Amino acid sequence: MQIDWATLGSVFGVSLVVTVGLVALFTLGVAGLSRQEKATAQGGSAGLAVTGAYLCFAACAAAVAYGISLIVA
Repeated sequence: MQIDWATLGSVFGVSLVVTVGLVALFTLGVAGLSRQEKATAQGGSAGLAVTGAYLCFAACAAAVAYGISLIVA
């Protein structure tokens, strides 16, 4: 049995980058919702922050759905 170390390293690198990217997107979404709460408490609105937060959450959901479709297929 032979292990293709280059391919294994490539899979590890891609999965690491995708994982960090998803965590960063989710963090940006949570930060956007936090800014909305802070703006509401101060009497303003943060429509752009909320829209960005929802876009980040939608991108996370799309990436997870794509990953699940890859596993099922």
